[in-house]
Amino acid sequence: MKPSRSRYLAVHGLGMHVREWGEPGAPMLFLLHGWMDVSASFQFLVDAFERDWHVVAPDWRGFGLSDWAAHGYEFPDYFADLDALLDRLSPETPASIVGHSMGGNVLMSYAGVRPMRVARVVSLEGFGGHRHPPERAPEHLAAWLAQQRAPVSFRPYPSLAEVARRLRMNNPRLSDTQAAFLAPQWARPAAHEGFVLRADPRHKQLHAQQTRLDEVFACWLQIACPVLWIMGSDPANQGFRLDTPAQFAQRRAQVPDLRVETLGECGHMLHHDQPRAVARLIEAFVS
Repeated sequence: MKPSRSRYLAVHGLGMHVREWGEPGAPMLFLLHGWMDVSASFQFLVDAFERDWHVVAPDWRGFGLSDWAAHGYEFPDYFADLDALLDRLSPETPASIVGHSMGGNVLMSYAGVRPMRVARVVSLEGFGGHRHPPERAPEHLAAWLAQQRAPVSFRPYPSLAEVARRLRMNNPRLSDTQAAFLAPQWARPAAHEGFVLRADPRHKQLHAQQTRLDEVFACWLQIACPVLWIMGSDPANQGFRLDTPAQFAQRRAQVPDLRVETLGECGHMLHHDQPRAVARLIEAFVS
């Protein structure tokens, strides 16, 4: 495995953990992980890169080794954190950025809000959220209010081997070796015994505002750089996969310069299932 190193940046009053591979001076490539994931999740993808890159992968606030936020989590926080990260590490040069799932959704909207900051966008399974009708808002807010009344926590796992087993249950294509590597990245020793996820349990709660796709699409229309969407071939019950063909065509039409690739024999965690194929697509597109 290619070795990584860690550093911490002060971002909006929180410590942001940033994992890096490669040497400064090489072309920079930013990798943004998804919900309930960590920056180390990109290890297999980085190992598959053929070019020399300076890879920068933050842990989003409340995930991995980054600090937790006292007030909870909303999507604008991630936009602001990404903006601050680029200000710090790529202030003069538009960045090439890869985002997976939630990271891809953050990246896509950010690229429309700050088009001058982004040179290339690669979104792995992050093509906008669910379609929520406005009339569902009272129900959504009632559920959000109910969640504020009760503390939330993660159940502990008795061992890292059990964490690895759970990872393989979530994704049967994950090898034993991959799961064993990811388990201590994904979980930490609990206060008393066992292991718990390296994430703030409040991420399990609803965001106060449900996804408004019309606003997301308005951001996408302002993207000024080429965009590559890469999706896995396996169906899943989430976001864009619930679209009708006409709805998905509408979703695609919101991105001015878009290329779409579908990889076989992989699902939502396509950078785990087919890291070499994903790496080849990214490097050809970004280079």
